[in-house]
Amino acid sequence: MLGEDGMEPFMGMKVRRHSSMYRVYSADYIDVPANPTIVKLLSKQGDKQVLFADNIMKVNRKCKLVRRVLIVTDVAIYMLDSVFFRLKHRIPMQNIDKVSLSELSDNFLAVSVPSEYDFLIASTRKSEIVTVLVEAVKQLTTTLPENELQVKFSNSFEYRIDAEHTREVHFESVEDGGTKTKFVDK
Repeated sequence: MLGEDGMEPFMGMKVRRHSSMYRVYSADYIDVPANPTIVKLLSKQGDKQVLFADNIMKVNRKCKLVRRVLIVTDVAIYMLDSVFFRLKHRIPMQNIDKVSLSELSDNFLAVSVPSEYDFLIASTRKSEIVTVLVEAVKQLTTTLPENELQVKFSNSFEYRIDAEHTREVHFESVEDGGTKTKFVDK
């Protein structure tokens, strides 16, 4: 997951927590091969390699955090129910347009999917998820370099919660060293 210079691709682009500066990535934090339900789902879809798997929090339409399992494979992103591992959403990798994240040390990132709706998730492994997505899209589009995944850093960005509605999320540094997050429906 390191760049050609041996450094993580986001060093210098955003504020990092000290504990995450030199983290070693594991990729599969939920042991996918030990879960027959997930293995069956992925084999049915034709996915060959799990690049990342972990429990995350998804921000739903009502601005509530919902626990999900995020799986990134060589060809798609999966959102699964965290209890029964039922498929909630599958996004082919080529449908992802960009990833937006703040410059601060929060845990949020938005994945933009122009053909559907975007999704906002929270994970302590945000940098690892973005790195895996960038590499996966790069592998799929080796013949079309102009289709590389865009990574946008901004302390304020919009994402589509459905076909008609957009929400804006703002991030602000607070005195105690944390980050304040504010959602505004458009």
